[in-house]
Amino acid sequence: MRLLEPLSIGLKTAPNRLMFGPHETNLAWGRDFSDRHVAYYEARAAGGCGTVVTETASVHATDWPYERCPDATSLDSLSAGWARVGQACQQHGSLVIGSLGHSGGQGSSANSQLELWAPSDEPDVNNRETPKIMEADDITSVVAGFALGARAAKTAGIDGVEVNAGQHSLVRQFFSGLTNRRDDGYGMGADPLRFAREVLEATRSELGHGQVLGLRLSCDEMAPWAGVTPDRAAEIAAVLATLVDYIVVVRGSIFTVAATRPDSHDSAGFNIDLAASIAISVWDAAPSVAVFAQGSIVDVDQAESALEDFKFDGVEMTRAQIADPDLGAKLAAGNPERIRPCVLCNQLCMTRDNRNPIVSCIGNPAAGFELTTRADDPAVEADQSANSPQVLIVGGGPAGLESARVAAGRGASVRLVEANPDLGGMVTVASAAPGRQRLANLTSWLESECRRLGVTIESGTAASTEEITAFDGNVIVANGSRPRLPEYEIDAEAISLTAAEALAGSITFPEGPIAIWDPIGGLTGIAVAEFLAQSHSEVTIITPDQVVGTQLSRTGDMPGANVRLQQAGVTIVKRSRVIKVNESDIEVQDVFTNKRSAVPAIALVDAGHRLPNDHLLSSVSGQALPVGDLVAPRTIAEAIREGREAGIAAAAQTLPTAEPVQS
Repeated sequence: MRLLEPLSIGLKTAPNRLMFGPHETNLAWGRDFSDRHVAYYEARAAGGCGTVVTETASVHATDWPYERCPDATSLDSLSAGWARVGQACQQHGSLVIGSLGHSGGQGSSANSQLELWAPSDEPDVNNRETPKIMEADDITSVVAGFALGARAAKTAGIDGVEVNAGQHSLVRQFFSGLTNRRDDGYGMGADPLRFAREVLEATRSELGHGQVLGLRLSCDEMAPWAGVTPDRAAEIAAVLATLVDYIVVVRGSIFTVAATRPDSHDSAGFNIDLAASIAISVWDAAPSVAVFAQGSIVDVDQAESALEDFKFDGVEMTRAQIADPDLGAKLAAGNPERIRPCVLCNQLCMTRDNRNPIVSCIGNPAAGFELTTRADDPAVEADQSANSPQVLIVGGGPAGLESARVAAGRGASVRLVEANPDLGGMVTVASAAPGRQRLANLTSWLESECRRLGVTIESGTAASTEEITAFDGNVIVANGSRPRLPEYEIDAEAISLTAAEALAGSITFPEGPIAIWDPIGGLTGIAVAEFLAQSHSEVTIITPDQVVGTQLSRTGDMPGANVRLQQAGVTIVKRSRVIKVNESDIEVQDVFTNKRSAVPAIALVDAGHRLPNDHLLSSVSGQALPVGDLVAPRTIAEAIREGREAGIAAAAQTLPTAEPVQS
């Protein structure tokens, strides 16, 4: 398999062609690389990653784009942090590359309390701040900052640095007509690559040729009226390739921030064709330069195809290795089916928001929390025996499946009972929505692992109170959630159903317009609207907010969701709440003015909050532990995390019991 073959990058050799790329983590202590960083990166190196690129560090005081962004301006602190990461990862054979960058006009002045620096005084479309036009001395100081970062890498003993000219990058802003309106020697009419060359030359001069110099290059800003286009990017890459050892081809810019790491509505491997076209120009100019493909490549078959069919030198699989740090090791062991899938949901791996969340993964709660969270797999899976702990799990959704998988992997004898014919719970329902099909990959993998580990699975079987009470062992209850009673009035002849019922396709709607009530502003309401718009010409989504899908702003997916709704012809009723569901319309009230109006609809789908399905648990309180939505209806992430902890405790026979439930 070519993915597992060694790769020469400059004068260094990576043990394979897998890259773990730079991304925001919020793992820093202050702005220094921390022990949490070390554990996070080492887990991927130990799991078989060939090249680990650390989180991008800012090279100048004017760049502090988010609170815990690493700081490259302090040589000693940066060197010490990189040294710890390097020592931890290099012992497993991985190359360690430090990413350096400056966000330019895409940054923030909130933390630095300094003006932003950019090629021109064009306000960024996202932060709306007007930056200062960089003067000659400013340019010199930033170039020097990159050189200082290179010196820190050399001092730390890591294998090199990568310069960011991709998303959130001053380097890219200098060679883009979207952001460069200068009329001097750095302008678009003179030499727009001058700044990039000066940065790379200064960095190389400090590194020397024994260390690796990489470049992350945006090759499509997706704004062809003035931005970098694929054709122009091929010319840029050919020039800059002569100065570096490898190039990672990415896309996106100020108008398309989410396009660099989109969610599952963009196809996996979306960037492969672009990267292939750039690679041709790179290899014509500099045949020894390695080109890495990037862009939602999360499946090993697609990664191998990229190497074989398109002749890339390497593949960046960042989100895939957040989901499963042992991806490389499992592949090398001949067990690709055991790799935990990345579902491209972006729910926990995107951290650049004002909550400062720590990077993690809905399917792998240990990601980002390696110092405090127990790994899901023991070093050696225990064998079941006559003396194995006995575990009964009620519910075959993500919480129940994870409990079963983890307990069985630790030697427990596990029986899982699911009332429905199919496993997967609400994940299976949610995966029916357009662009969300990959969600089912996670529960399918969990089921496969449970069967491999010998879990007894009984679907279409409801566990009784008597059975649970009589069970001699640990009981975990994960039977999910139930609908919440609506706060609005429903006419006797009106049709009203839940989002789960709509996505399950269990109800046939009569002809006519359909409305969706979305008081949350998350994934569910939009998913239902897109799903129904496939078969109904008139779909309306009602929200109390000023914008549909406000919670998706955390992952950068809100603009894309609104565009998709508009393209699907979905009508949006904003600043309103549902008052009454009638047979032919929905009465709504403006949340600001209290003015009432009618929305034509022959049915309402409620995408609101749910309640724990606690009727069974209330009968066996003190004898069973609730997990997942049964504790409180939330997301897949909480279900998996609580299921894992319960499975570990059950196998160790230390499972706590629940307090009595008041239903």
